[in-house]
Amino acid sequence: MARDLETALLRAFVAVVQAGSISRAAALLGHSQPALSQQIRKLERAVGRPLLHRSPSGVSPTRAGGELLPYAERILSLSAQALTATGLTLTGRCGVGLLEDLAASHLPQALADLARLHPGATLEVLSMSDTATREAFDTDRVQLVLDEVPALPGPARWTVRRPLVWAIGPGVDVAADPLPVVLFSHPCFWLTSVLQSLERADRPWRVAFESNSLVSILAAIRAGLGVAALMPTNLERAMACHDTAALPGLPDVELGLARHPRSAGDPLTDAVEAALRRTI
Repeated sequence: MARDLETALLRAFVAVVQAGSISRAAALLGHSQPALSQQIRKLERAVGRPLLHRSPSGVSPTRAGGELLPYAERILSLSAQALTATGLTLTGRCGVGLLEDLAASHLPQALADLARLHPGATLEVLSMSDTATREAFDTDRVQLVLDEVPALPGPARWTVRRPLVWAIGPGVDVAADPLPVVLFSHPCFWLTSVLQSLERADRPWRVAFESNSLVSILAAIRAGLGVAALMPTNLERAMACHDTAALPGLPDVELGLARHPRSAGDPLTDAVEAALRRTI
C-alpha cells in the first residue's frame, strides 16, 4: 500500500525546525507540547527514520530531517497556493526584495511555484544592499521587501522571529581560545547580537574571515576557517553543531515585511505577500 505524508504532520515538522524548539513551535501553532511531539513521532514512523536531534536546549534536523525539510516546505506551499488559486487568474508584475539569507532559502521556490500557477504574472526577486533595496522600493521596482526589521524601507506590516544556529567548519575546535569566527562584513543587528552573545559568554574570539556574501560565508565554513551564525534553512548537514553546550546561545532575528503603498489592493501583490507570510 502506498504511503502518504499528511500535511498536518509536515506542518508540525517544519514549525519545529524553524522554531528550533518543540515547546516554542507548540506555542506558535496553538498546540500542546505532547500533542506536537506525538505528531513528530508519527511522521518519523511514516518516514522510517529519526528526523530530529533532541537536546535540553532545543532540536535540530538529522540527516533525514534535512533531506525532508525542503520537500515538506514545498508541499505545504503548493497546497496553500492550490487552495487559494482555484478559479483565480493573476496577471501583472510584482517585485520582491529579499534579505540574501532568505533568497538562498526555500522562499524563492515558493514564489516560483506561484508564478507557474499564474503564467500571466511576472515576479522579480532581488537581493541587494539596503541602499539599493530602498531605491528600488522608492522607484516602485519592488513592491514588497522582506528583511530584518531595522533595514526595512518602510513600516512593517507584520513581523516574525526566527532563530539563528551555529555552523561549524570541518576540523574547527569550538574550544579554541580565541574562537575563529566567520562574519558578515556589513554592519547589522544580526552581527552585533552575535558578537554580544560571545562577549556575554566570556568567549574570546577573532575574525577568521568576513564577507558581505552568503556564498562566500558558506565557502569559508566549508573550508574549515571557523564558526558562523546562520539561519537554519541555510545550514548544511556537515556544518551542524550537535553539542549545544559548546557555544553560547544565539539570539533570534526579527524579520518583517514592508509593502509599497501604491500596491494596495493589487491582487498579485496580495497573493505574493500571502505566499511569503505562509512560507516564512
